[in-house]
Amino acid sequence: MPLKLYNTLTRKKEIFKPIKEGQGGMYSCGPTVYWYQHIGNLRTYLFSDILRRILEYNGYKVKQVMNVTDVGHLTSDADEGEDKMEKAAAKEGKKAEDIANYYWKIFRDDFKKLNIGEPSIWCKATEHIKEQITLIKKLEEKGYTYKTSDGIYFDTSKFKNYGKLAKLNVEGLQAGKRIDVGDKKNKTDFALWKFSESPGKRQQEWNSPWGVGFPGWHIECSAMSSKYLGKQFDIHTGGIDHIPIHHTNEIAQSECAFGKKPWVKFWMHGNFLTNKEGEKISKSKGGLFTISELEKKGFNPLVFRYFNLTTHYRKQLIFSLENLEAAKNTYQRLKKIISELKEDEDANDKYLIEFEKAINDDLNMPKALQVLWNLVRDEKAEGKIGTIAKMDEVLGLDLFKKEEIKIPAEVKKLVDERETARLKKEWKRADELRDKIKGKGFGVEDTEKGARISKV
Repeated sequence: MPLKLYNTLTRKKEIFKPIKEGQGGMYSCGPTVYWYQHIGNLRTYLFSDILRRILEYNGYKVKQVMNVTDVGHLTSDADEGEDKMEKAAAKEGKKAEDIANYYWKIFRDDFKKLNIGEPSIWCKATEHIKEQITLIKKLEEKGYTYKTSDGIYFDTSKFKNYGKLAKLNVEGLQAGKRIDVGDKKNKTDFALWKFSESPGKRQQEWNSPWGVGFPGWHIECSAMSSKYLGKQFDIHTGGIDHIPIHHTNEIAQSECAFGKKPWVKFWMHGNFLTNKEGEKISKSKGGLFTISELEKKGFNPLVFRYFNLTTHYRKQLIFSLENLEAAKNTYQRLKKIISELKEDEDANDKYLIEFEKAINDDLNMPKALQVLWNLVRDEKAEGKIGTIAKMDEVLGLDLFKKEEIKIPAEVKKLVDERETARLKKEWKRADELRDKIKGKGFGVEDTEKGARISKV
């Protein structure tokens, strides 16, 4: 059963054939660690986690590399504005390194909460300055760079297929210049190395053959991916917002430096988390929750993971607290059904094959969930527990893990009072207490073993 993946580069599904048999090299664009990562960002990482899990499910040994951008990402992707890290450090009155480590730790904590596996290698941009300078020198030796008043730039006019990933009309872009491009030769040219305006003022700057400064944002991914995965590798992931600039520039500098075409075999991109109007969630539109903020609203992080699985990664996912609440109820119902299954460790081949067809068809997780639900509802099906356990290797939903519920003392007291009322057959009183318990955010169910408490 071949694994088919949608390749942004070719705009079609293709059978995955790795460069090295039995292995998968995967680079995932990571966070710029100047602030908290919101749930829109995290949707992209959930997509790459599912991809890695499916590759491993298919027997591939996966080496996943993820960068940590802790320098060089300016407030504009067009090489303008302040460095996000320097700006955050100045705002909080701290060292840029401390800012980076603080937000990176929170990012990794979110990974744990969402059951996102950490990559094989984390790589910080600031720890790979030497590699970035070496790569820029290679491009310079090959004649792809030029110097301006503020840095060393890549000349996109010298790369014939610039913009192929995004299918950009580069000639149209050049002909329709409406902004000041400064010293740049072409509107699409991008910075490889930026000069410090006042050397010694920035927290993060380094000596280079071209003067004191810092690397551009795009060069870090090419330098670090090639160091850990080689000059050509299998898969590169990221959000669709990376296609027109960041990933387009990565391809240009990498294929010119390494001479490998294509530099990456498969480019895969996750779509946006949007609001009800179909607009990307943003500070102005609202909805930019962090995982911790959702937890305070009573949502287990795995509810957000389940919610993401209900829509294909290449489609926009409409987020609202109401939609998340619906996912919460569905997820809890699923876990409740599974918790009541009788012990059996065998696998059900029929449902497992259907599940594998779904996940191997470009990560069709909505279909995979449907197969799971069909299985749990099938009264005649055997081997449910073993099959669900196998499916959860990909889903990552902790379907057999009992959620630890912290029950407040006042709720415990109400539950005890209700149990006493039931023993006395004071049914009206028991119902009143059930309503009070529900008002505190908990549900109570009567079983042979006594009252079972759950969150609602």
